Amino acid sequence: MTDEQHEIGVLVVDDDFMVARIHRAYVERVPPFKVVGTASTGEQALAAVDELRPDVVLLDLYLPDIFGLDVIPRLRTAGHDCDVMVISAAREAEAVRGAVRHGVVDYLLKPFDFQDLRLRLERYADQRGKLRGTVVRSQADVDRVLAGATAPATLSGALPKGMSVETTELVERTLRDCPDTLSATECARLTGISRVSARRYLEHFHTIGQAEVTLRYGTTGRPERRYSSVRQAVPAEPLI
Repeated sequence: MTDEQHEIGVLVVDDDFMVARIHRAYVERVPPFKVVGTASTGEQALAAVDELRPDVVLLDLYLPDIFGLDVIPRLRTAGHDCDVMVISAAREAEAVRGAVRHGVVDYLLKPFDFQDLRLRLERYADQRGKLRGTVVRSQADVDRVLAGATAPATLSGALPKGMSVETTELVERTLRDCPDTLSATECARLTGISRVSARRYLEHFHTIGQAEVTLRYGTTGRPERRYSSVRQAVPAEPLI
């Protein structure tokens, strides 16, 4: 078994046991991740990390006893170097900035579905594999290792296998010009490509940070994923 195939132990921390159960089920659908335990409070999370030694903690912030971000420095003080991925409904800028300061590997907003978490777990596993398998001899080696986590993909860069530049640009224009959110079905109708292809391109934009995803809940069935373009702010013209 190679380093990339080693099991990645996960501790799920959420005060809602039903949510924790769903997150656990999601994680265990993504190899090589394996849930080693769950916790519903900050104190339980600290004890569980000490006992189970997970590789990564999926950490909710709104815990009944400790704010989630306050768990992280206590883990470091206790000598634990596990990674932390925040999964929370906390949308305050200060919470996100605090998470960055504490060195979290990702920040996923609730509500989300399996696809959202899967993409982040796979990205984390890929980066972890690179860190394990790389011998650092120069700055170039360091840059290559960090590139997957820090360098945003662009239309001019390498696309995933099976995706074309022309269709990517078509979907990008459709997404950008849409005044509201867009479903994969609607994107397929507007672009003339299949729904499966539209979903794949839209997910690509979500992965590289050029699209946001919201979930629309109906009366039955799974929620519908709605996509919107991440529009860059235009700098104000300087006053003369």
